[in-house]
Amino acid sequence: MFRRRNSAAMNTAMTCSLFRGHTQQGVVTHIIISTHPTSLHMVPERLNRSDPVLPPAPLVSRGHGASLSRILVAAVSLHVILSVGGFIFLGHQDRKLSIQLPSSEKQETAKQQHNKAFARMVVEPLWNGESTRGYLQWDLHHSVRTSISYYRNSWLTILQAGDYHVYSRVTFSNGNIERPLVSRVLLRKNETGEEAVVMQAFCNVDRSGESASIPRLCTATQGDVIPLERGNQLTVWVPDLSLVDYEEGATVFGLYKL
Repeated sequence: MFRRRNSAAMNTAMTCSLFRGHTQQGVVTHIIISTHPTSLHMVPERLNRSDPVLPPAPLVSRGHGASLSRILVAAVSLHVILSVGGFIFLGHQDRKLSIQLPSSEKQETAKQQHNKAFARMVVEPLWNGESTRGYLQWDLHHSVRTSISYYRNSWLTILQAGDYHVYSRVTFSNGNIERPLVSRVLLRKNETGEEAVVMQAFCNVDRSGESASIPRLCTATQGDVIPLERGNQLTVWVPDLSLVDYEEGATVFGLYKL
């Protein structure tokens, strides 16, 4: 404390002038004390900066940063593992499907997905003149089929499972007036399955009052919705192939998927 005061006193020069004057009342002493600063206080220069002074960003502790890094590394690793595993699984399934399905069957399956199954079959006159019962034969060159196969020119094989509208029209001529003529649509599960009647229709040739030399015709028409599975087969059966009218458009058989 005393050193600071002495330094302040040393920085200030004191000049004392003593004047004595004699007056009637006594001696008056005038003391004039003048102080002169011998040192200048340094004032720091004002900073003329246009950029704002921003507060420092808060520091993240090392422990918190390490935890975030571990979480990010774990997330990226999990994403990579799942991606690689997904590609491996898809590749395995694709190879497995390629092994199970040959190329021709895969093409047929793709075609079936874009085309609905239907068929319109035209009868083919293969009758040899003898009276015999049996299945109608189909003219494959003039018939129309999509996503439906055939078996021995008389059975249609289903390739797409679903509900089908099945129809049949068989025209007979020169029939027996004593009993009606019949046409039946038969169904079996596969090539060796047991046959079952799913539809049948009757018609009768009326020759009353007409000459026996003039043929009389009758048509047995039928149609129904039938649920079918892949591999099922359908055909049309008649009791006498010699009585069927084989003119174009007289006898047809068809189906289409709903």
